[in-house]
Amino acid sequence: MKRYLVESAAIRQNLETLKKRAGKARLFAVVKGNGYGLGLIPLAAICRDAGVDTFCVTEVSDAKQLRGAGFTQQILMIRPTCDVDEVHQLLDLDVVLTVSSQDDAAVLNGIATQRKQKVKAHIEIDTGMGRYGFLPGEMDKLLHIYSYMDGLDLCGIYTHFHSAFCNKKATDLQMVSFRSVIRQLQEKGFDVGICHCCNSAGLLRFPNYAMDAVRVGSAILGRLSFKGSYNLKRVGTLEAAVDELRWLPRGHTCGYGAGWRAKKPTRIAVLPVGWYNGFGCQMGNDLTRRKDSLRAIFSNLRRLIFGRKGYTVLLGGKRCRVLGHIGMLHTVVDVTTVNCKLGDKAIFDVNPLMLKGVDVVFQ
Repeated sequence: MKRYLVESAAIRQNLETLKKRAGKARLFAVVKGNGYGLGLIPLAAICRDAGVDTFCVTEVSDAKQLRGAGFTQQILMIRPTCDVDEVHQLLDLDVVLTVSSQDDAAVLNGIATQRKQKVKAHIEIDTGMGRYGFLPGEMDKLLHIYSYMDGLDLCGIYTHFHSAFCNKKATDLQMVSFRSVIRQLQEKGFDVGICHCCNSAGLLRFPNYAMDAVRVGSAILGRLSFKGSYNLKRVGTLEAAVDELRWLPRGHTCGYGAGWRAKKPTRIAVLPVGWYNGFGCQMGNDLTRRKDSLRAIFSNLRRLIFGRKGYTVLLGGKRCRVLGHIGMLHTVVDVTTVNCKLGDKAIFDVNPLMLKGVDVVFQ
C-alpha cells in the first residue's frame, strides 16, 4: 500500500495566509502541471471554495478540464500561442489569452475579426525572464498593438520575476522596468487593465510589489525554494507500508553498486517506494555555469568533511537513514533501534511535482 496524502485543511490555511499577504491584490491560483502534481480539479476546487476567482494555466487541456468540471471562474492562459486551432478552442472555453509578440497579436486580431468578437488578452513584458514577452524597449510594437488592433480587448499586463527567491537587486530592476512600460502606455492614454508581476516568491519576499493581482502556485503547497516558512504549511506526504524486515550481518552490502556496507549487524526495513515515485529526485541541477559547478563542488566537500546527512524516512516515530542507493521502486532504511513491524506506515517527503505511480488522496 502506498499513497500520497494531502491535507486539504493545510491548503486552505495556506490560501488564507497568502490572501493576507497579498492585501488588496487578487489571488490568481496557478494550477499548471496537473495542479503542481496534486490533481488539477481537486486543487482548483479548494482554491475556488477559498474565494479564488482566477486560475492560470498553460495547456488547453487544463482549461477544458476546468470548464468540464463546472468551473466558471476566469481562466488566464499564461502560455502565449499562435496556433489557430488552440486559439479557437480557448476562445470557445472563454479563456483570457496572453499576447507576447506581434505574431501573437496579429493571429488573435485576425481570429477576432473572423469570429466577430473581441479577444480578451493580457500583454506580457519580458523584463529579464527571457522566455515570452515584449522587451521594455519595444514600445513602438506595443503602441501599434494598442492603437490599431481593435479585435483585442487588452485587459491586463504582466511580467515574471526570475530571481525573487534569491536576488533583491535584480527583482527591483525588473520592477522599475515594468513600471516604466506601464507608465509610458498610460501617458499615451491607454488603459492597461489589471497589472501583475509577483509569483509565489515575489509575493512572499516583496509584498509591496503585489500591484493588482499576484500569481501563486508553489506557495499554495507550502513548498518554497528559499529560506523561511512565512507561516505556510508544507502540503503532502507519501505513505507506504513496510514490506520486509530482516537483519544484515556485518560486512553485508545493500543496493546497486554495493553503495553501503554494514559495519555491524543491522536491522533493515524494505519499503516499496523509489525514485520512480519521486523519492530522492531533485530539480534545479541543470545549470553548467562555472559558479554553479563550483557551488556543487563546495557542497560535496562540506558533506565529505562534516558528514553527509543523506535521505531519511519517518518510521516508528523516528527518522530512519536510507541505506545505499534509492532503487526504482524500493528503498532500504536502518531500523536497528526502531520498534516497528511488517505493515507499519513509513512517511516520505516527496515533492508532488516529481510524483509518479502513486494515488493522490485528499483528506
